[in-house]
Amino acid sequence: MLSKKTKYGIKALAYIARKKDRKPVQASEISESENISQKFLESILLELRKSGFLGSKKGKGGGYYLIKEPGEIRMTAVIRVLEGPIAMVPCVSLNYYEKCDDCPDENTCSVHKLMIQVRDASLQVLGENTLEDIASLQ
Repeated sequence: MLSKKTKYGIKALAYIARKKDRKPVQASEISESENISQKFLESILLELRKSGFLGSKKGKGGGYYLIKEPGEIRMTAVIRVLEGPIAMVPCVSLNYYEKCDDCPDENTCSVHKLMIQVRDASLQVLGENTLEDIASLQ
């Protein structure tokens, strides 16, 4: 299940992406519009800034803005930053692989085979969608 942190992060990025003038957007504006706790949102925006998705400007006219074009930001990257691995179990993760303690042989494990299919389907959907795609759905 997607965490609230990731859900709110995607909603905030989409809100910023929909701003055609590309001026910085204050966290309070996003918070009010998207019905997200401002304190929680600010921690998410900070993480997105540290990860290179957002820039910020202090003072009058300040706020958060996208560093890249929305069409260049893939949902796989956003999910990995906010949520962690896309794979549901560590033995099928492409970036965070770990062998399962309870599995003697991945090649014969029925869970492993199923989770590879789930991972690949998730990667396809998330990889094909950019922030521009998500933001334009409204």
